[in-house]
Amino acid sequence: MSTADASGVGAVDGSGSIIVNGLRYNTDTAVLKVEDAPSLQLGMSAKVIGPVNADFTSGTARQVDSAADLRGTPSSVDLAQGSFVILGTTVTTDNATVWADATGLAAIPPGTTLQVWGLPGAPGILRATRIEQRGPSAAILTGTVQNLDPLRHTFTIGSFTVDYSTAVLSGSLDGSALANGILVRVRANTVLPGRLTATLVQWWYPVPRANATPVQIAGIVTDYAGLGSLRALGVPVNAASAQITGGPASAVGNGVKVEVGGVMSNGVLQASKLKIRHVPGTGGPASFNLIGAIGNFSSAASFRVKGQPVDASDPAVVFVNGTVANLGNGVNVNLEGSKVVNGVLIATRVSFE
Repeated sequence: MSTADASGVGAVDGSGSIIVNGLRYNTDTAVLKVEDAPSLQLGMSAKVIGPVNADFTSGTARQVDSAADLRGTPSSVDLAQGSFVILGTTVTTDNATVWADATGLAAIPPGTTLQVWGLPGAPGILRATRIEQRGPSAAILTGTVQNLDPLRHTFTIGSFTVDYSTAVLSGSLDGSALANGILVRVRANTVLPGRLTATLVQWWYPVPRANATPVQIAGIVTDYAGLGSLRALGVPVNAASAQITGGPASAVGNGVKVEVGGVMSNGVLQASKLKIRHVPGTGGPASFNLIGAIGNFSSAASFRVKGQPVDASDPAVVFVNGTVANLGNGVNVNLEGSKVVNGVLIATRVSFE
C-alpha cells in the first residue's frame, strides 16, 4: 500500500467491503459518515480517504463520507431523454443509474419527491447514479457555483439562485473562500420559485491538490480541449499519457463519464489510468460487484449479498466454479451485475469462492 493517503470520489458500485470506481477498499477500521440514508448502498456518491496500491485496484479506507446530492420534486420530465429537472438542475440518467424503488423514470408518479445521488457535470447538470422516492423533505441542491455576489451573499446553481446570507459554510480543505467554479452541496429549508435560502453550504467532496497526492475520481468530462486538458468534477486532468480503457481515446469528450486515477501535480491530476464508463448516445459498460455470503435465499430470483437484493435467475447468467444449484444461504460468491431495477441487482455473472 502507498504510504500516502489517497482520495477517491465516485459512486459506490459494489460491496465487500466497499467498491468505488472499481477500487475495493477494506473498511474494517474506517470511520463512516453517511447522511440521508441508513447505510451505504449501490449508486450512492461517496468520498473515500485512505492508502491505495499503485494500480488503483485495492486500498484501506480510513474515512468514508456520503450524502445525497439533490432532493426535491421534478418540475419537468423528459421520458425520451431519461432526464428531469429538480430545483433548476437537469438530472440525466444512464444505464448505470440505480433505481432504488422503481423500474425507471416512467414508473415514478408525478409530484413525487426524489432523492438523487450523482456526479456533477457541466453547470446545472447532474448525472444520476442513484434515485429513490422520498416523502416531502428539506431541499438539497448540488452543483457548480456561478454568478457569485459576495455583497448580496448569493450565487446560482443551474437556474436557481441560492441565498447563503444565514448559511453555515463548511468543508473547504485549505480555508479558501467561496468562489465561482467550486462544487458545493446546499441544504435549505425555504424554497421559493427560482430561489432557495440555504442553511448549509458544503464544499462537495473536495479533492486535495497537494503535490504527489494519489487521487481517483469518477466524473463527467467538461472543458475538454484534448486528453492533455480536461476536467472531471471540476478537477483539471492531464490524461495525455494515461492508459485508456473502456473504449477508444477518441471517444473521450464533454459529457462522457470516466474514471480517472493518478497523482496531483501543481493542481492538475496527472492521470495514469482513464476508463470510459459511458458515452452519450453510445452507452458503456455498467458494472456492479458484490462479494460475500448469500443470505435470505429463497430462489435464484431472490436472495441477498451484503444486504443487497439480487436476481440471478436469467438463463444467460454465467456461473463459474458451480451452477445455479449451488446457490444457497452461507455460500460465498463474487457477483457481477449490469443494472439495479426496483432495488434489485440483476446478476450477469456469479463466481463461487
